[in-house]
Amino acid sequence: MSGDLMPVVIAVAPNGARKHRDDHPQLPLTADELAQCAAECVAAGASMMHVHVRDAAGRHSLAVDDYRAATAAIHARVADALVLQLTSEAGGRYTPAEQVACLEALAPEAVSLAIRELFATPDDATRTAKLVARYTAHGTMIQYIVYSPHDIARCVDLHAAGVLPQPAPNLLFVLGSYAGQRAGRPADLLPMLAALPAGWPWSVCAFGADEWRCMTAAALLGGHARVGFENNLALPTGTAAPDNAALVRITAEALAPLRMRPATCAEARRFFREGSV
Repeated sequence: MSGDLMPVVIAVAPNGARKHRDDHPQLPLTADELAQCAAECVAAGASMMHVHVRDAAGRHSLAVDDYRAATAAIHARVADALVLQLTSEAGGRYTPAEQVACLEALAPEAVSLAIRELFATPDDATRTAKLVARYTAHGTMIQYIVYSPHDIARCVDLHAAGVLPQPAPNLLFVLGSYAGQRAGRPADLLPMLAALPAGWPWSVCAFGADEWRCMTAAALLGGHARVGFENNLALPTGTAAPDNAALVRITAEALAPLRMRPATCAEARRFFREGSV
C-alpha cells in the first residue's frame, strides 16, 4: 500500500441491553448521554456506534420513539461522523415477531440481526427474510451477529438459499458469553475463521478484559473491531475503564505499531456496503 496505514473500523457499543448504572456510573442510557458518548468516541477514533436505547423505566427498548429520540440527539452532536447501527436484540423482552415489527417502522442506516434470534425457526426465517429484503432494497447496511461456527454455518445455508442477499454477508463474531460469564479470548477467533467463507467481511466483539487482545488479533487477521461497555468495562490492566472513549482510544492506539489506523466514517460505510475499506 505504498507505506499507507491499513484502516480498521472501530465501532463502539456503549451500553447494551442489560447493564445499568450500578455496573458503571458512566454507562450512557439517555438520548443526551448517548450523544455525549458519541462525540467522545468519535474523537477517540470510532466510526460506528452500535445503538441500544432504553425506555422511561431504564429497560431495553426497541420502540420507534425511543430510537428516534436517541438518533436525533446523536446526529445533533456528531452529524454524519458515525454510522449508527441499531440493534434488534431481544434483550429478554421481545419475541422475534416483535423484533421485526419494531424494525419495520424504522429506516436505519445500519442494523444488526442475530442469526440465532431471528432465524431460529422456519416462521422466524420467513419473517426476517422479508425485513432483510426490504432493508437491502432501501440501502440499509446489515450486519449478522454470530456466536459460534454453527451460527456461521447457518449463515452459509441462508446465503445459499438466497435469504441473505448480500454477495458477501457482513458478520460480527461474538467471543465469550454474557449469560455464561465467559470471557472472550483471541484463540476463539480460530474456529470462527475456519468456518467463514472466503471473502466475507467480519468484525469482532469480546466479553471481558481480554477485549483489547481480541481486537488486536482480529486486526492482524483481517477483521475489524467493536469495543465498549456492552461487552467489557475494564482496561487491559483489569481496572475499570473511565468511559467508553477510553476503550476506543486504547484500540486505536494499538493499531499504530501494526501499521494500521482507525477507519474514517466514509471508510466504515464502504466496509459495510462493499465489504472492504
